[in-house]
Amino acid sequence: MQLTRETSIRLTAGIARLVRTAKHLGSRVAADLYGDLPSFGWALLLPLEQDGEQRCSALAARLGVDVSVASRQVSALARSGYVQRRPDPLDGRASLISLSSAGATALAHTRDVRSQWATEALADWTEDEACQFAALLEKLADGLDRAGARRTARAPAVAGWALRRTSPSTPLEPQHQENRP
Repeated sequence: MQLTRETSIRLTAGIARLVRTAKHLGSRVAADLYGDLPSFGWALLLPLEQDGEQRCSALAARLGVDVSVASRQVSALARSGYVQRRPDPLDGRASLISLSSAGATALAHTRDVRSQWATEALADWTEDEACQFAALLEKLADGLDRAGARRTARAPAVAGWALRRTSPSTPLEPQHQENRP
């Protein structure tokens, strides 16, 4: 499908405005939204809730981060009581990570706060409008994921620069790499 230039400009301007608003509100409302849950917590807890117990390597793959990053984040969540670890019966060297009751409570709290915000923000929308928007938003997110994957797959490393994620919820961004082949 080919979009007109005007439609493309409107869409990207709307997305940029949404991102700016989220960033502006994010730091001010993070405590209300996430409580004591670290900023990366939602991204790690959600797959455990959806898919159940799993290895850290599976979480890392799902989030698109290095296993060492996921491991540090899982350790922080375990120390705070949001996840539990147990030895993997198939490989005693590995652990299986699961959502704890505190983790489930944190996810439920975040969902409740998000739901309240959505109710306030969409107070003058009909149910049909909200459902249609949700479907289109999901379609947009899927399209952005696909486009981002294609672009990063084609992007060559240029003169010591590479792409990396700074956290599970951030897009890939350039990082200078000194003395790397």
